[in-house]
Amino acid sequence: MPLTTSSVFPPESHVFQKFPSRRSVVHSTKGIVSCTQPLAAKCGIQVLEAGGNCADAAVAVAAGLNMTEPCSTGIGGDMFCLFYDAKTKKISAMNGSGRSGNKCTLETIRSSLGLKDGEFGKIPMSSVHAVSVPGAPAGWVDTVERFGSGKVSMEQILAPAIELGEKGFPVSEGVAFFWDRSEPQIRGASPNGSEMLKKDPSAKDGVRAPKAGEIMKNPTLAKTFRALATEGKKGFYSGRIATELVKVVQDLGGHLELDDLAHHLETGSEPVNPISLKFRGQNVSKLLKDSVLNVKDGDDVGLELWEHPPNGQGIVALMALGILQELEAAGRIPTWGPADFNSAPYLHAIIEALRIAFADASWFVTDPNVEAVPTDALVSSPYLAERAKLFDPARASAVPAHGSPAFSSSDTVYFAASDSQGNAISFINSNYGGFGTCIVPFGCGFTLQNRAANFSLEAGHPNALAPRKRPYHTIIPAAVTNLHDGSLHSVYGVMGGFMQPQGHVQVLLGQVVGRLSPQQALDAPRVCIGSGMSQGGASDLTVFVEEGMPADAVEGLRELGHEVRVVEDMERAQFGRGQIIRWSVDPVEGIGSWSAGSDPRGDGGAYPL
Repeated sequence: MPLTTSSVFPPESHVFQKFPSRRSVVHSTKGIVSCTQPLAAKCGIQVLEAGGNCADAAVAVAAGLNMTEPCSTGIGGDMFCLFYDAKTKKISAMNGSGRSGNKCTLETIRSSLGLKDGEFGKIPMSSVHAVSVPGAPAGWVDTVERFGSGKVSMEQILAPAIELGEKGFPVSEGVAFFWDRSEPQIRGASPNGSEMLKKDPSAKDGVRAPKAGEIMKNPTLAKTFRALATEGKKGFYSGRIATELVKVVQDLGGHLELDDLAHHLETGSEPVNPISLKFRGQNVSKLLKDSVLNVKDGDDVGLELWEHPPNGQGIVALMALGILQELEAAGRIPTWGPADFNSAPYLHAIIEALRIAFADASWFVTDPNVEAVPTDALVSSPYLAERAKLFDPARASAVPAHGSPAFSSSDTVYFAASDSQGNAISFINSNYGGFGTCIVPFGCGFTLQNRAANFSLEAGHPNALAPRKRPYHTIIPAAVTNLHDGSLHSVYGVMGGFMQPQGHVQVLLGQVVGRLSPQQALDAPRVCIGSGMSQGGASDLTVFVEEGMPADAVEGLRELGHEVRVVEDMERAQFGRGQIIRWSVDPVEGIGSWSAGSDPRGDGGAYPL
């Protein structure tokens, strides 16, 4: 008999990597899928080969990731996307986030949590009250209908993921680590947790978390995908799946009802206008000018960063980048060169800009269909210039007014796809924290998200819980276009809760300031500020610094007054896992080419068509 799968891997440990490694940028003229799981990427490649476009492929990847990386994402969560149409040079956004239940009033949830009047509290991440209506199923269908090629059906798009669930797939190393860590929560959250564990007669109750390289099957999730593929949105938001979803929530004391799912079936995902910031700082025009074909004097050479609008937190990235631009224009920070990348003064400016941006976002970001959000004003140059005055180049600041959201461990999958027509999609799908609540509807094979934990329980707060409302959302896809002609520069993103806008700023500046390739920009060590989604709670000024950051930069941050904690090994997951796909044209042949990088903190890579 051959050796068992355990022989392939070293003994289990928390060590992130035994030895330094490197990845090259991946290129293709036909299209690329870049994500955290190779088998999920293959789902997208199969759809591209069948004639689908990048939007079709993205939904196939989302389903494949739900199957192979359920510790981060799933059909029981939410999604957002940005789609770049090569023909129109237009970026479109879609909000696929779900809402709270109609009976989820502030008073009802505070009472259910045992909170007294005036007592500060939050919805625990593991609580049934953290479950909001899943937006991902409708989002998948709406992505295909609004942005898809029309050449492939939902049955074709979901078929590769269904096959993975029915026939089984080998589990990757990183996923196995987090699956094992979540096993106690999966067992205890609902009576149906065994659906998310590997069948093993020798294990407790006949199930356990799968180990790296072992085969995992999830036929119940495959059945859920078949319902969505053949019946469309109603296959999820009505009938068997909806009934089981509501039953398990109500059995655990929650307040969702079938009518809440019917409401989302009727409203669907929301097409929204993306928000952007024009970035001309840090010598970006000089950097790009030699790369622009037929550039003319007076051409506006620079980059425009596009983000999803609130209730997403993409505005944090725009504000932080805008504050840095205003600081440079005022002469308060220098125009950096490659030697300054990840130095103490460079990181200090980024940290402080992010703190200021988060201070506003933690108050203002909420559901714009329920509360007014001053989006345009928050990213306007005069306002950002005024907020930039809070920056002190010589010392770390306290948390600005309103408090600053912080690092809070959460899991998401971000991925990007492109196609041979020049279209690209920036797509993000999430349970929020790990397996979400770990609550499993019977016979459905997925866990329910804990996104409603992001609501404030303070009366009068813009992000306060209310019926049929969407909370502050951490998941944010990003895209970048060239200012001179609106052509695509890149689609990219960094997953991981409140790390996401921080990663967006650092990865983009890595390419601009550090002159790094897409892969190098993702390889570089990152920082993550922390002070909780406080909104009235305790503030935390910790700056988490990833191992590999230069020692003099770490010491320099401490000398500036930052409370620095260096994070090592598998705990580095908090710095997110990103993907980048760039677009460029060969100056001699005139042929366009996709160039991609994939984060080494994940199990996947970039895969060419």
